[in-house]
Amino acid sequence: MEETVEDVVLRHSNRGMNILREYMEEDYCKKAVERLLSLEKGNVLLTTGFYVAGHAETDGPVGTMAVAKALDKLGFQPTIVTDQYCRGFFEIENLNVEYMELHAGSRDYEELLEKYQPVCLISIERCGHNVENDYANMRGISIKKETARVDRLFELAMDREIPTFGIGDGGNEIGMGNLKEIIAGKLSLVPCEVEVDDLIIATVSNWGAYAMTAYMQMMENVPVLPSYEEVKAYLKEIVKMGSVDGVTKEQVLSVDGFSLEVEKEILNDLHKVVATS
Repeated sequence: MEETVEDVVLRHSNRGMNILREYMEEDYCKKAVERLLSLEKGNVLLTTGFYVAGHAETDGPVGTMAVAKALDKLGFQPTIVTDQYCRGFFEIENLNVEYMELHAGSRDYEELLEKYQPVCLISIERCGHNVENDYANMRGISIKKETARVDRLFELAMDREIPTFGIGDGGNEIGMGNLKEIIAGKLSLVPCEVEVDDLIIATVSNWGAYAMTAYMQMMENVPVLPSYEEVKAYLKEIVKMGSVDGVTKEQVLSVDGFSLEVEKEILNDLHKVVATS
């Protein structure tokens, strides 16, 4: 049986995403992208930026850049919503950015929705509040004081029936609330409580974002899946700005402890799946 996009991005699983897959539809990423592409070509708000040791980690921004550029190419208007730890990351790709203060409240996020009237929201590796009303990293340490409440945007959007998408790789990210009972029972962390309409899981959240662009390319026949060279070049830029590997906490060219060789393998094999589809 031929490998699917979902198969490729769930390789090397070491944090239980292979377990969670059993509780999701087989082609969960394909279904999410079908829903996304059926929307009116309007504003899309994307969020990322997971606080690690004084910086935003390398997982999230790279995938967000890829999805935002893909959306732009397909006629949507992407805007990144993040906080101070990602400052400068997206301007290098000429993307529109809204920086939220760490203490911003519900009214600030309501105003953002009113300003952009988005057709949907997408979260890629962004911490959401957990069932204990805390924001915690994979080690269970609170990062509440360093995390803008962007997850509030998703709760407001759900109330207004604005479609929401979430990409995660651990259980503490926006969207993982969809599987919170399973995460609490089978994985060793307190799950995020924030739900989305469509959840995408991957071994690394950036890979889940690449999966989205792979399906966009297959469905729209427009080249939007980034190459390994593009990803490596962008990663170099944000690491120069301070971004760190979320596992090692080091300012190096790696993501979640995976080397560039693994990144190359995943991207090259996604291109192969797209080419044979």
